[in-house]
Amino acid sequence: MGSIMTKTGDDGTTGLWSGQRVPKDHPRIETVGEVDELSSLLGFARLACGLVGTRSAAERMQRDLVRVAGELASVDPPFGNPIQACDEKDITERIHALEAEIELHGFVLPGRTEASARLDLARASARRLERTVVALARETEVSDILRRYLNRLSDYLFMLARSEEAAAGKIEYV
Repeated sequence: MGSIMTKTGDDGTTGLWSGQRVPKDHPRIETVGEVDELSSLLGFARLACGLVGTRSAAERMQRDLVRVAGELASVDPPFGNPIQACDEKDITERIHALEAEIELHGFVLPGRTEASARLDLARASARRLERTVVALARETEVSDILRRYLNRLSDYLFMLARSEEAAAGKIEYV
């Protein structure tokens, strides 16, 4: 593998995965940067999670986010492995399973354990990513499936954080 330093961005542009060059402050690049930040926060959260299921869920989301970034950073040709309806369905089912396991009784005070605090940071990042994608969708086409998946992602992170708290007996209501 060659150097990661290409110097092609020295002029303030960067390449999309589909080959086009755009300014580094282009809305697509801003959005892909939000995906990168969320993936990094998920890795950070994963290190603190006590539940094997939460750790594997975080890693699965990171892998999905590679696909999300590819989809958002591609114009023509389109990304070959976009988020699909089955991904949206899967995350929805996982949320429902956690809701059946953890009955919430009102607003919770986030961050009662280190793992849940890190997951809540990732959740906040996922919400920001979703807002950035909504703004991008006003300028260019963004898949409805991708937007719904991202909307579910923050809900899933919320429930995973509560799952970590429940396992530690530390859910606290406001």
